[in-house]
Amino acid sequence: MKTEAAGNASEPNSTGLRVTDANHTDPLNKCVRLALRAYLDNMGDHDVHDLYALVMEEVERPLFETVLQHTGGNLSQASRMLGMTRTTLRKRLNDYGVERER
Repeated sequence: MKTEAAGNASEPNSTGLRVTDANHTDPLNKCVRLALRAYLDNMGDHDVHDLYALVMEEVERPLFETVLQHTGGNLSQASRMLGMTRTTLRKRLNDYGVERER
């Protein structure tokens, strides 16, 4: 996976970085590592704050959206797949403003 500054590729994400030439055979941890390295490199001398929260939102939101889509919005099934309670899942969905399919 390659990441570039916002002005150089297509499909921006909320960090302002764009992913190009993603290798779908790369493990997720490699993709995350490369994206983080590119983000930090692009930040230069700027202070970085709340990086943990940024990464968690960038990973959790698409995780929840994808699992909910896969389960047709079934919170019980989604929570079992994710290994969390329905209450925790509902709270996280609410925190991110993610609506489930019905």
